[in-house]
Order: sequence, then structure tokens, then C-alpha cells
Amino acid sequence: MSESTLDQTTLSDETATASEITDSPWQQASSLADELRARVTNVVIGQQAVVDQVLTALLANGHVLLEGVPGLGKTLLVRSLSQGFGGEFRRIQFTPDLMPADVTGHAIYHMAESRFEVRRGPVFTNLLLADEINRAPAKTQAALLEVMQEQQVTIDGETHKTPSPFMVLATQNPVEQEGTYPLPEAELDRFLLKVVIDFPSQQAEEQLAAAASAGHIEAQLTSNLQPILDAAELQNLQQLVPQVQVDQEVLSYAVRLVRATRVSSQLRRSAGPRASIGLIQAARAHALLAGREFVLPDDIKSMAIPVMRHRVAVSPDMEIDGETADTVLAQIIETVEAPRL
Repeated sequence: MSESTLDQTTLSDETATASEITDSPWQQASSLADELRARVTNVVIGQQAVVDQVLTALLANGHVLLEGVPGLGKTLLVRSLSQGFGGEFRRIQFTPDLMPADVTGHAIYHMAESRFEVRRGPVFTNLLLADEINRAPAKTQAALLEVMQEQQVTIDGETHKTPSPFMVLATQNPVEQEGTYPLPEAELDRFLLKVVIDFPSQQAEEQLAAAASAGHIEAQLTSNLQPILDAAELQNLQQLVPQVQVDQEVLSYAVRLVRATRVSSQLRRSAGPRASIGLIQAARAHALLAGREFVLPDDIKSMAIPVMRHRVAVSPDMEIDGETADTVLAQIIETVEAPRL
């Protein structure tokens, strides 16, 4: 074989190898996620970390509780996410007079036909925005418990499955408490992540003000852009998440972080086993978002606070000192040694 033939064969092999790497499911997942991230960040300016956490929950097939004062783009974030996703999107505005049947649906009796007809509520969708969820009373909030955990709704004794994938993105205002009802612990535990939206930086706020005042943001939301993912493609990505490898030492680190909340005197309520499961699940999705097929300790560490901040409660002494769940968890995380791989 001539030298030029050898060179061509080698070049062909290298090209094939590069093509295989490029076409790997991990790189494809990362590429699609990058496209979706870019679509959302074009609208939600200056909230990169928030967008990444929401996308992590989307890949992990988990629910998200978005918390922030009015005007920071919580609803805007969900709207832009729904635009990039080709599945069905619905919104429920939670109010004090909202009834459970308004959320899940109800059965109506047709006298002329002597039969019951089930009218499905807005939960029968792929992406559900529960806007200002803490403004509805406990019985209405509880209507989401079954569907968030089991992706099904029981109406008049009959079980109905929701479409798949299914994700709840709920928003709440942490400042205004008049006319609100705190979410019960059982419902808080259903959310994989609690994402806190803070004020943007000076530069980001300037970009946001310019884009919003010129009508660019609303124009993009109302434009007929092609979705980046459909329901089947999203499910394929979600099926990759359990395949992301987790070393035993990394798994042990995640569990040790959660268990450390149970011996801390700074907390009056600690995180349960569902936090351990959620932390590993979120870390897997975080690694997939980065195009990796294995979890690093940094994936665990970066997801620890979003996974646990709504599952713990600060002790009264810490509250008096001005400590929050985030600051206490950050201190606890520093006391747990991470593995060195």
C-alpha cells in the first residue's frame, strides 16, 4: 500500500472517529440543550444560571418551583421554554376561589344520554404553568399532588394518565404574603428543584430594558419560530439521564450531603431520602446538559442547594440572625468532604 493510500486511510479513519464522537447521543443531547438554552436566554436576559437549572429539571423529568419578586421574568421564562418545546402548554392562574376540579377536571352527567362525560382539566398537558401557586387554598394545591407524583388524575373514581412528558413549573412571590397559602411539605417535596430568580446585573438589566422597551421580547414570543424539541425527542433525552454513570464515591457524597442536614442544629427540618434521589437525578441531568456521560462531584455540589432549599427549614435562632436556607446549606456543604476522582 502506498504512503498516500495510507494517509487517506488514516484520514478516513480519523474522520469516521470524529463523526462517531460528534454523533454520540451525549453530544446530540448537549447540542439540542444548547439550542434550547440559546432560545430561552434570548428572551430571559441575565438569568443564565436560572435557565440552566430549569433545563436540568426538564431533562431530569422533574418539576420546578420558581420563586422571585414580580417583574423578574418567571412567567416569561416558562413561556419562552414552551416556545422552544413542541409539546402542549397550558397555564393556570391560581386564585383563592380556584377549585380542585378547575385544575384536574370533572365528570358531567348527560341526562339525555344517561351517561357521564369526563371533562379533562388543564393538567392534561406536557408543560403546565401553575402561576402564583400559593394564592390557592390547600385543597386546590392538593389537586396537584397525585398528578405531580404519578402523572395521573383520578376523576370520579376513574384514573386518567396525563400526556408524557409532563412537567409542572409553579411560580410564587416570596415577599407578598397577604392572601397566600403556604405550600404543604408534601407538595414542596414533589418539586425536584426550587429555583430562585434574583435581580439581574447592571449590564443585563440594560440589555433587558432596551429589548423589552423596543418590543423585541414580545415579538420573539409571538413569532412562529419552529420548536427545537418535540415530545418524542424530549423523551429520548430524558431516557438518557438514567444512563449517565455515577461512581459509588460520588453517589456516597450526594447521600452524605443530604444526611448532613439531619444532624445540623441550624435546621429545624431536614431533607429526607427523596432529596438524595433528586440530587443524584439532577446531577445526572446536569452532566448530560454538559455533554458528559458521567457525574462529577461538582455536578452534585452545584445541584445541592436547588434540590434541598425547599426541603429544609431554618431554626428560629438562625432566622433571628438573618440566615436563610441557602446560607445554612452552603455552610453544611462546606463541611462535607468531596471525593477526589
